[in-house]
Amino acid sequence: MAKSMSARGSFQQLLLFAFLLITALLVGVALRAVFQYDLLMTQSRDAAARALTLSGAAQSLAERTAAMERAGRQSLVLNDAVLRRRFDDATRDARQVLDRLTSNGLGADGPQKWREQMEVIQGLMSGAPETALARESSMAMQFRDLDALNTNIAQQAQFLIETQNNALAERIETARRRLMRLVVAASALAVSLALAFGVWLARPFKRLQRAIVGLGENRLDEPIDIRGPSDVRRVSQQLEWLRLRLTELDADKARFLRHVSHELKTPLAALREGVSLLEDGVTGPLNPAQREVAQILQQNTVALQGQIEALLRFNAAAFEARELRRERTALLPLIEEQIEAQRLQWQAQGLTVRAEGEPISVVVDRTKLGTAIANLLSNAIRFSARGGTISMTVSGTADAAAIEIGDAGPGIAESDRDRIFEPFYRGERQPQHSVKGTGIGLSIVQEYIAAHGGRISLLPDGPGARFRIELPRTA
Repeated sequence: MAKSMSARGSFQQLLLFAFLLITALLVGVALRAVFQYDLLMTQSRDAAARALTLSGAAQSLAERTAAMERAGRQSLVLNDAVLRRRFDDATRDARQVLDRLTSNGLGADGPQKWREQMEVIQGLMSGAPETALARESSMAMQFRDLDALNTNIAQQAQFLIETQNNALAERIETARRRLMRLVVAASALAVSLALAFGVWLARPFKRLQRAIVGLGENRLDEPIDIRGPSDVRRVSQQLEWLRLRLTELDADKARFLRHVSHELKTPLAALREGVSLLEDGVTGPLNPAQREVAQILQQNTVALQGQIEALLRFNAAAFEARELRRERTALLPLIEEQIEAQRLQWQAQGLTVRAEGEPISVVVDRTKLGTAIANLLSNAIRFSARGGTISMTVSGTADAAAIEIGDAGPGIAESDRDRIFEPFYRGERQPQHSVKGTGIGLSIVQEYIAAHGGRISLLPDGPGARFRIELPRTA
């Protein structure tokens, strides 16, 4: 399902689907809470109505009993038919109240005893007139027993009300706990869905970011094929088209540089040879002014040849930076190898070169990283004052390793700091009495370090120039 949605739906549609799914989950929980609340409110109203009915019926039964006693005893003493009808009416009302109590959940034992006692009382209402006083006295005793039954029925009604209230409170508490568990589960599920959708939908954009960074770092040999929503797929296809186009342009640039360099080297060699013949006087002796012109021509042809060869070296380095042969390499031994390889140069300047730091290993192309370190060391030797010290320090964190190189030179001019990694750029603070550089050494270093996924930066604090290489510990 995820794959089909990923193939057909856009990012906006998938985001809307995720939002609706989470919303439906929360709305479902809210509706369940509302329905549960309505049910509990109905049960609470019913319980209150039953409690009111039971309490009122118990009180009414006591009142009807008192009316029956008053009317019955007066009827026996006075032998009055109106009082007898009042007794019968009160008895009928009392029986109806008793039925109401029974229909609202009161146990049948108490009402049954009450009816039996009432049968005894009604039996006393009939008899000879001369026994009326005796029957009236007996009726008074029977009504005391009936009052005791009324009290018992009232207590049963009160107990029933308390039982119903306790049952309702327990149902409310059970519903509250169930609803709380449901809310917690729904919230956890909503958060999990949000995180899952967020990670799932963000993954293609992270891949797009990596692809764009790869294009920016000139890693054009990695095809771009990113799975995801339809709009992400379209961006992926456009990036792949851009990668292929950049590959073509890069190849065209390399061919152009090779062609132009080759075309320039032949006439330049002829020009240099011709100037040498003029200087040697093969075509005839030169006067001082002509010899000076010939020397200027010779110097410029040599400089131009050096620039062309530097251009070819830089182009080759940019191409080779994409072809890395990675292996786990210890940094301190690699630095010491480069120091030993240039021992004659730094000893000739009376310099001291010191390598120190942590024994860190990284997965790199040993040859290309060695070339980058060698170029930085060569620059440090070239710019350092005689008798100075060049320091090379290795340090690291859990994710990256760092190499810092500091020389004993005048440092980088503030106006040059933003441009020192540009190809063929030479700063204003050039060492005296040294061969003029081509300005591609730091550019090659930057190409090789960027190809490893690292970066090189110029540190602001001196003295001298201090560079810092940062490399990831793993490929």
